[in-house]
Amino acid sequence: MRAILVDDESANLENLRHLLEKYCVAVKIVACASDVATAKSLMELHQPDLLFLDIQLGKNSGFDLLNEIREKTFEVIFVTAYDNYGIQAIKFAALDYLLKPVSADELKAAVDKALHKLKHKQQNEQLSFLLQQLNVSEKSAPKIALPQQNEIRYVQVNDIVRCEAANTYTFFFLSNGDKILVSKSLKEYADLLKPHGFLRAHQSHLVNPASVKSWLKEDGGMLLMNNGDKIPVSKPNREQIKLALGK
Repeated sequence: MRAILVDDESANLENLRHLLEKYCVAVKIVACASDVATAKSLMELHQPDLLFLDIQLGKNSGFDLLNEIREKTFEVIFVTAYDNYGIQAIKFAALDYLLKPVSADELKAAVDKALHKLKHKQQNEQLSFLLQQLNVSEKSAPKIALPQQNEIRYVQVNDIVRCEAANTYTFFFLSNGDKILVSKSLKEYADLLKPHGFLRAHQSHLVNPASVKSWLKEDGGMLLMNNGDKIPVSKPNREQIKLALGK
């Protein structure tokens, strides 16, 4: 698997190179770059399978580079020190990212996932989705990518009625009746969907307030959703939920 590394700090490039050579022998580093123009030329020259890309590249960003490349048949692992809106967008697109300083275990896991994806190499729909969302708005993501075993579903956030924890997995219940199982924890989605108004009603339940039909007084407090589901409200969350719903 041929890779290009893009980062505007030489120390970070050297550290990433060292980790890849030591822990990811399947990765062959063919080039490194520190700016968008050089990276674009190297991408066209080498046609890599994998791109390690910093978000902040001087006055430009890694997203600027991706917008310059028409055929996105490669996989991307973002490597960044910035936990900002860019990370939110990357999470919504279900793409891999590593926060600096990069750990060997997280790097190996990200590379393994990239190898798996490259076995079915095609146009990278997740990258196209990410750039589309960024072009719509830098602060919001009206759609979210939900990776399943054999496909990635792109779902309107407003179509999510609720989410329910299932051990380390999460079930998504949609307004059309679909039920989607995703292999990520409810906490991760609670953090991701909080800016869009979603409420943690219970340790195992996350709800879209726009899909709440009524507050039921039974069992100390329950939420009746538009799809007929009843969701328990834990005691520590009751006042917050009532306040958010105007009860």
